[in-house]
Amino acid sequence: MNTKTCIVLGLITFGGLAATAQEIIELPHKKSTTVVWQGGEKSYFSQIWQNDVVTNVSTPTMQVFRPDRPNGTGVIIAPGGGLYALSISSEGTEVARWLNDKGITAFVLKYRLVPTGEDGVKEIADEGNTNPQRIGERVAPVLPLSIADGLTAIAQIRDNAAMYGVAKDKIGFMGFSAGGAVTMGVTFNYTQENRPDFIVPVYPWMTVIPNYIVPKDAPPMMVVCASDDPLGLAKPSAELYLDWLEANHSVGMHMYAKGGHGFGMKKQDLASDEWLAHVYGWMVTQGLVPAKTD
Repeated sequence: MNTKTCIVLGLITFGGLAATAQEIIELPHKKSTTVVWQGGEKSYFSQIWQNDVVTNVSTPTMQVFRPDRPNGTGVIIAPGGGLYALSISSEGTEVARWLNDKGITAFVLKYRLVPTGEDGVKEIADEGNTNPQRIGERVAPVLPLSIADGLTAIAQIRDNAAMYGVAKDKIGFMGFSAGGAVTMGVTFNYTQENRPDFIVPVYPWMTVIPNYIVPKDAPPMMVVCASDDPLGLAKPSAELYLDWLEANHSVGMHMYAKGGHGFGMKKQDLASDEWLAHVYGWMVTQGLVPAKTD
């Protein structure tokens, strides 16, 4: 399906007398013959994660966040959540608004997730405690669909770059945890039309990515993680950095001594609180965004 045939939905949400338009893009996708969802997408505040989340995503979409003064750079943001949920605020909309302040057009991606019931966060928490193997079994058939959604998002933006006010050669992909797995899945499976121009895997869930080969034309990469990540993601993040370095590709890394997992835009009074500012500095150094002069 041509990505230009995407459906644009104008959703209006009301808060008092003010109304805010949300630009939502429904992405073309092939219906899965093996994964079945029941019920609709769910949005709620998770008491377990203390964050706004989205679960049971069966139709991929992305929300467009346009800056007042776009500089031509676009970034797709893939929130994390173990593929059972999306940490939609801390690793999604808050990141998008920060990037908007720098003139970057942001696209928060809702990729397809593991089918879940009323509380997907509780499901993954319970399975993590009682049957961790079950998580892998449920994620395995869904991750390829999530990666396909990421690739479609890049192609859709590139096909409609003028409409979004972005340059076709400045479309990046940033993903957190499971969204980091989507980021790297995109990176290991792109074609010319859906190649990201730069990538930012943030504490990426690399253990669900099988043995990979660094592409010959791999995009510049900035890896972000914390050494004390309780899920053990520091070592595979460092290995990812070394793989890019050994292949003579442009790469940087911020490995913070403390930060834990899932820090996103949460404030912990740690050096990791400044990770996005450090990524932005890297983007300026790489010439991916112009340095602000005002």
